[in-house]
Amino acid sequence: MKFEAVPRLHQFTLGVALPCMLWLGACTPTTPVAPAHDGIGYSVPPMPEGSSGTTDKPGWAAQRFMVAAANPLATDAGYQVLKRGGNALDAAIAVQMVLALVEPQSSGIGGGAFLLHWDGQAVAAWDGRETAPAAVDEKLFLQTDGRPMPFREGVVGGRSVGVPGAVRMLEAAHREHGRLPWAALFEPAITLAEQGFRLSPRLHAQLTSESALKGDAQARAYFYRASGEPHAVGTLMKNPALAEVLRGIAARGSAGLLTGPVAADVVKRVRGHPGNPGRLTEADLARYTPKRREPICTDWKTVYRVCGFPPPSSGHLAVMQIIGLLERTAPAAQPLVERRLPSADWLHQYSEAARLAFADRAQYVADPDFVAPPAGRWTSLLDDAYLTDRASLIGEQSMKTARPGVPRGASTAHAAQPEQTESGTSHISIVDAQGRAVAMTTTIEDVFGARLMSDGGTGKAGGFLLNNQLTDFSFAPADADGKPIANRVQPGKRPRSSMSPMLVFDKRDGRLLMSLGSPGGAAIIHYAAKTLVGTLDWGLDAQRAIDLPNFGSFNGPTVLERGRFPAATLEALRARGHTVNEIDMTSGLQAIQRRGSAWYGGADPRREGVVMGD
Repeated sequence: MKFEAVPRLHQFTLGVALPCMLWLGACTPTTPVAPAHDGIGYSVPPMPEGSSGTTDKPGWAAQRFMVAAANPLATDAGYQVLKRGGNALDAAIAVQMVLALVEPQSSGIGGGAFLLHWDGQAVAAWDGRETAPAAVDEKLFLQTDGRPMPFREGVVGGRSVGVPGAVRMLEAAHREHGRLPWAALFEPAITLAEQGFRLSPRLHAQLTSESALKGDAQARAYFYRASGEPHAVGTLMKNPALAEVLRGIAARGSAGLLTGPVAADVVKRVRGHPGNPGRLTEADLARYTPKRREPICTDWKTVYRVCGFPPPSSGHLAVMQIIGLLERTAPAAQPLVERRLPSADWLHQYSEAARLAFADRAQYVADPDFVAPPAGRWTSLLDDAYLTDRASLIGEQSMKTARPGVPRGASTAHAAQPEQTESGTSHISIVDAQGRAVAMTTTIEDVFGARLMSDGGTGKAGGFLLNNQLTDFSFAPADADGKPIANRVQPGKRPRSSMSPMLVFDKRDGRLLMSLGSPGGAAIIHYAAKTLVGTLDWGLDAQRAIDLPNFGSFNGPTVLERGRFPAATLEALRARGHTVNEIDMTSGLQAIQRRGSAWYGGADPRREGVVMGD
């Protein structure tokens, strides 16, 4: 099927038509590219706004369907799929493939994803998390003296690369839920890879601050000029290697990535890294199997049912523990103060609840195929009696560091994992005209992943970045007493994640109310919790909730988004015993919220995302 292009400049910008000479070039009308298959008639859209800093976003309204993603070109790809009769899952696949091109530092075909899908009757949790190669062992990140290596040394190179699962997971979900042909959904990304897209301010800024990526010859030749400087904002970037790889996946499915010359090239680069080789094999890639898991759906405030991802994600459990603990704590007299800022009293309670949740996360959560849940079920961490008991630990002064609890009937066979860095990631939320929905968080882990780029054996410029997902495992396999850590490295295991895609329903009538999620490493948990509380507890619309300053604790200092809170708030927290650190907390929240029979979407002002819909 073929469709005519529709000018959409006003939908990219923040309600006004920006001049055409922006970072993505002149707004020259384009004609549809005739695909070789029965495609969607994709056409390159007019190009979006050009700010990489904080940009006020008004929120977007639509009647029938809506797409929210971290880059306007990716959002538009999903929009065109929905406009041409595709469903939410179809649109998510198109968005993911364009993100692999235009936001390669965060996600792509070389990484993994967690997908929540609502088909109008049930929620499915599709697990496309990376797995550890068969040849790894628990000593993967230990130095010769038996001590964990420095984190950055583990990240860069082949050692950290896990078996990518996003494409095979999307293929499995598409077989069950897709409407348009699989190959048609690759048309936007292939077209943009061949015709070119303009380098965005955010990607440019991250290339400017990055150093290790230049050590990979393939990546250096693609992202940087001969002088060593990144290509300028607005540079037309073409990626013929990725276009060829995507054509192979479109024609052969995930086998086009995980077998054959593409797989051989990936393995060659991982195992042949000169300073930090990995243990990935072509057999690891070929046998990757996505998993369909049961989501965890948790009732909240008697009205809402919040559905999220089970382990190996820690996201839903931690978010709902924090929210559940807050419900069982004497409410702050004034949660919001002037300028819609969370009050010091409320922040104290929130950060204490977060400490308790993160203590449990470090103790218990890991791949459920390797680690048994406490008391035989993950929801034991959300039991009413358990949360009530844990909430009693929240007092007037900060506990500073919480210890894990023990749900009734549980034992503690493992040691708690020390905190480690997590980062990277992107999020997609979509609702289609039939009311089906997707919340998908997708990642290559760190910014630019393992700093390895594969051209898929094409010999062409560009390609795709490989993940460093194995650094989400604990570098130390055991504590000082030899007690094993649940999230230690083991062959075939999936590392613990913080990704928190969520779908929210009205418990009374089953209507879908929200789709949301964010990138941000372990802080994803706080970003998702903030958005849930802001919308469903404080009555803010999705955009205003996303706009709220970020905050939290990872069971250490209380962290506040730099420059967003008055000095009086910091001093009030310190008076309660908090160590307060102001840091950059660059969330990338995307949310779609029901408004009667219509939809309202919000995108994070801290990133380049937009929302589109009809």
